[in-house]
Amino acid sequence: MDIKGREIYSNLTIFPPVFVRLDGRAFHRLARALDLRRPFDPLFHAAMRSVCRYLLTGSGLTPLFAYTFSDEISLYFSTLPFSGRVEKIDSVAAAAAASALTIELGCREPLAFDARTIPAAGEFAVEYLTSRQNEAWRNHINAYCQSALVNEGMSPREAAAALRGMQSDAMHDMMFQRGVNLAATPAWQRRGTLLYREECVKEGYNPLTGESVEAKRTCIREPEETPLFSTVEGAALIRSLTGA
Repeated sequence: MDIKGREIYSNLTIFPPVFVRLDGRAFHRLARALDLRRPFDPLFHAAMRSVCRYLLTGSGLTPLFAYTFSDEISLYFSTLPFSGRVEKIDSVAAAAAASALTIELGCREPLAFDARTIPAAGEFAVEYLTSRQNEAWRNHINAYCQSALVNEGMSPREAAAALRGMQSDAMHDMMFQRGVNLAATPAWQRRGTLLYREECVKEGYNPLTGESVEAKRTCIREPEETPLFSTVEGAALIRSLTGA
């Protein structure tokens, strides 16, 4: 019996470059269980950055760079593992991220990510990342407003209903009246964080000759403030990473 031949999508393959986007599943429950700070918890974001570093260098998947905000990670691949098999790439990437985050947070309950693969030929990488960064901005505004209303006595459901359909300018004003300038919050909350692999030279030691030697290593670069991908500077950085 050809069991392998009956596996759905087992032979579905894709050619690089691609993005693989990972999204946390039901992380609102995780936030409650870990009593994470609202609207943003620096320790959780630090854990997500650590997961990105693992995916870039320790997972065996070797994406070129990662972009993360909230409970989302986007990985860019110029070459693909598993002969480009989508089912395998998605399942392994999601499992690796979930395992790494479980360890980082010391969770006793299992975590899960879902995964999807998006073709990213040509200029699409800049377009895609600009879109995800815009989503990070919207998430940032909504998170602050939702948290403010809950702190004032609304239930999460009531707060969500009150914010539904509210324009970003009105949300800005709402927070400004409460002493928060949303344009001056930490950059990682507003723009997310970009991490990328880069070859660097490190000084080492040759035990046979007793001499100092220079060795090429893969380093992880993480700009202190991720640029806006919609700007000339931001788009140029992405093009330099993708070779577009």
